[in-house]
Amino acid sequence: MKLSYHGHSIVKIETNHHTILIDPFISGTGSCDLDADMEKADVILLTHGHNDHVGDTVEIAKRNDALVVAPNELANYLGAKGLNTHAMHIGGKHDFDFGRVKFTQAFHGSSFTEDDGTIVYTGMPAGILLTVDNRTIYHVGDTGLFSDLRLIGEMNEIDVAFVPIGDNFTMGPEDALIAADWIDAKYVVPVHYNTFPLIEQDAEDFAAKVKTGQGKAMEIGEEMEL
Repeated sequence: MKLSYHGHSIVKIETNHHTILIDPFISGTGSCDLDADMEKADVILLTHGHNDHVGDTVEIAKRNDALVVAPNELANYLGAKGLNTHAMHIGGKHDFDFGRVKFTQAFHGSSFTEDDGTIVYTGMPAGILLTVDNRTIYHVGDTGLFSDLRLIGEMNEIDVAFVPIGDNFTMGPEDALIAADWIDAKYVVPVHYNTFPLIEQDAEDFAAKVKTGQGKAMEIGEEMEL
């Protein structure tokens, strides 16, 4: 299995049979190495409905007939746009042909802003536990620090955790280091930073300070084998 990071909170997982995208905010970042008009995906997993996470989901999913797995209200919203969706909710898990998905809580917001400025409520934000080929990836999503991260770490043997460090809208580096200790993953990768000035952070410094597991600041487009 190959994992790659593509800026902001975008993670790609490539297995022998499936390509999975998490939060494909591609065309709006200015720094992502992917081309939204060319990107292929079998599955898109979404943590919540903010535009900087839904991103190019509609276009990519329609072109590839991809399955979109998302929290219930967000899945219903995207289903109404003609996408093939599977709705889930916090605490629930489901076995798909590509792997097992379980949604965890996240403390944040979730709404989508239409082109005309209309704001659509898209349910609860979430984190995603994805298990494929006996490997578990935890995309923490946008969240502040909360104590159940320790419980999530105790209940799951997590191989890679993607943890937000940008501050202001999510955990900052100090809280993210505490989260990393609680999650107890083998690798901890910082995400949701440097997309715009308000969330600029030193990812290398964060990674060097991770004590539980190995901190790994991935460059945009960098891959790792799992």
